[in-house]
Amino acid sequence: MAPPLDPGDRARLLAGEHHDPHGVLGAHPVRGGVVVRVLRPWAKEVVVLTKGRRVVLHDDGDGLFSGLLPLLRKVPAYELRVRYEDGGDELAVVDPYRFLPSLGELDLHLIGEGRHEELWTALGSHALTHEGVAGTRFAVWAPNARGVRVTGDFTHWDGTALPMRSLGSTGVWELFVPGVGEGAVYKYDITRPDGSHTVRADPMARRTECPPNTASIVTASHYTWDDAEWLARRGTRPHHEAPLSVYELHLPSWRPGLTYRELAEQLPEYVLDLGFTHVEFMAVAEHPFSGSWGYQVTGFYAPTARLGTPDDFKFLVDALHRAGIGVLMDWVPAHFPKDDWALAEFDGRPLYEHEDPRRSHHPDWGTLEFDYGRKEVRNFLVANAVYWCQEFHLDGLRVDAVASMLYLDYSREHGEWLPNEFGGRENLDAVAFLQEMNATVYRRCPGIVTFAEESTAWDGVTRATDQVGPGGFGGLGFGMKWNMGWMHDSLGYAEKEPVHRKYHHHEMTFSMVYAYSENYILPISHDEVVHGKRSLVSKMPGDWWQQRANHRAYLGFMWAHPGKQLLFMGQEFAQGAEWSAEHGPDWWLLDPSYGAEPDHRGVRDLVRDLNTVYAANPSLWERDTVPDGFQWVVGDAAEDNVFAFLRFDGFGSPLLAVCNFSPVVRHDYRIGVPDTFAAWAEVLNTDAARYGGGDVVGTDPVKTESVPWHGRSASLKMTLPPLATVWLRPA
Repeated sequence: MAPPLDPGDRARLLAGEHHDPHGVLGAHPVRGGVVVRVLRPWAKEVVVLTKGRRVVLHDDGDGLFSGLLPLLRKVPAYELRVRYEDGGDELAVVDPYRFLPSLGELDLHLIGEGRHEELWTALGSHALTHEGVAGTRFAVWAPNARGVRVTGDFTHWDGTALPMRSLGSTGVWELFVPGVGEGAVYKYDITRPDGSHTVRADPMARRTECPPNTASIVTASHYTWDDAEWLARRGTRPHHEAPLSVYELHLPSWRPGLTYRELAEQLPEYVLDLGFTHVEFMAVAEHPFSGSWGYQVTGFYAPTARLGTPDDFKFLVDALHRAGIGVLMDWVPAHFPKDDWALAEFDGRPLYEHEDPRRSHHPDWGTLEFDYGRKEVRNFLVANAVYWCQEFHLDGLRVDAVASMLYLDYSREHGEWLPNEFGGRENLDAVAFLQEMNATVYRRCPGIVTFAEESTAWDGVTRATDQVGPGGFGGLGFGMKWNMGWMHDSLGYAEKEPVHRKYHHHEMTFSMVYAYSENYILPISHDEVVHGKRSLVSKMPGDWWQQRANHRAYLGFMWAHPGKQLLFMGQEFAQGAEWSAEHGPDWWLLDPSYGAEPDHRGVRDLVRDLNTVYAANPSLWERDTVPDGFQWVVGDAAEDNVFAFLRFDGFGSPLLAVCNFSPVVRHDYRIGVPDTFAAWAEVLNTDAARYGGGDVVGTDPVKTESVPWHGRSASLKMTLPPLATVWLRPA
């Protein structure tokens, strides 16, 4: 007989509270031999096979079995045979408690330091061969737990048999389970500090069940990439000095019903035809509520299973790269939902969220904010950013809701927030996290770019992290910042009736006051075409012809303005309705059988030409971030609703943009120009008939005259089409 199990150990095992189940389960030398203890709930009989011997273990009750292998000085190789029904077949199993830890000391050290930049390779589930046996390693960070057990379809969702061991002070629990492989579905049964239990999805799961199911899935990638050429050349030119034109889309609704692989057949062709350099996916990481559009994440390491597997998502990225299109993704480290199977109070206490509700509860979205001051949480997020760029070959991340991270008083009233240690409103922990994230991602993934959705005047969003600004902070280290001010002001102007625009003229020129304070991208994103804000064309005043003309003129102004540009799906063909995540863009507007199809096709043709001419003219992108790349020609013609400016490339070659936001044709309108060019020719006119305009276009070059105008020694006279933007180059 085996010596009796200590009652305390027995109670802790059965309650799921044992920190070292390997110390009591499995085989261990004792006086007189080797004792074998097994925890197999519902088993009728457990047998040990070793060295030709067959030993039937004693049923100790509650699923515990034990026996003594006499006269042995050390633990032999052994196998288990388990029978679950009277008269049923014996099942051969390998004892999970005969193995040493499958997680290395270096991994544990880096986790403890909060510096494991490939955290997903250590935590989570990994199918592997350990000590010659195939199985899966499960590892989870739960420092407050009294115990953790693995449960899943391979245990019939009874976690009793698979308690995990605590690996020292790191808070990591680990267990290697033989015989479990790819495709296994699992969760963690966690014993909280108060002794109650909670069953949680794996925070590090790289694949999940399709919502509304919430379990994690053991996975491994078998994808072979074919984008080496793209990766080799993507970092050859700084992004702020390169053409960057972004098509933003919501993958589940761009073509509703398509999988990642089906999207790979259609999306690259569509985007390539329109000439965008990049796509930007709205948040892709797994989320339970589709109405959040992906911005309330529960599976930070898993592409949503709604559209396929992680390898399927890689297939889509690869297809876009092979078409020469970069891939950006919205990333959401600002908050997470309160679902009781996910991150909220994961191990029974605040863990990923701050312990003070004034720092953890987000007042706008009913979610929880991360505790950026905790090294393990910061590591979870920094490694997550690296993971998406490294494992999925993404070319950049657009970081959502940065302003809500930076300010302790964001959307909070007096008394609802705590100042930082210096009495200020800045979230110093979030600042440090964003700096670390950007520095790490840029170092590990050459050629990528990060974007900040930051709506305030925070100083140094795109400044290097080691360069301290006047506010005493180093830069946040982003590559670019969304220019929310330009978006707000320019849309505010465009929405006005032309007769009133002269009173809002400054709203179109003010952006140049701060245009070089950051590296900017000009966004007309999904947020501007939902929730009653109307689609871009529907924001415009006037009848249908005037709305489209305003829409086209606005896009011409946007593409010529310093900064890169981003346009949300559906706006490229002047969809009249707001975006709906349920049915996506109104593609039927482009059906030739629809009477107004030419109106929408014309706008899409303009977007194609805007991108084509933009890419071919470095003056529109090479010097976006330096004052020498821009000069006003006329910025004060408020009575005329006219704007004119020059853009220059690195060699000083100009492009002239003239915008007439009034509904009248202006004949013989004089524009001051450099005197070094004899004539100027139109390269794009948003009023062209092929775009649906009135075709007030200049077919012949316009000669430069020695007539001083607009502070210049030369000028030209041109006809300005109504509600239109015209681009000209030296002839």
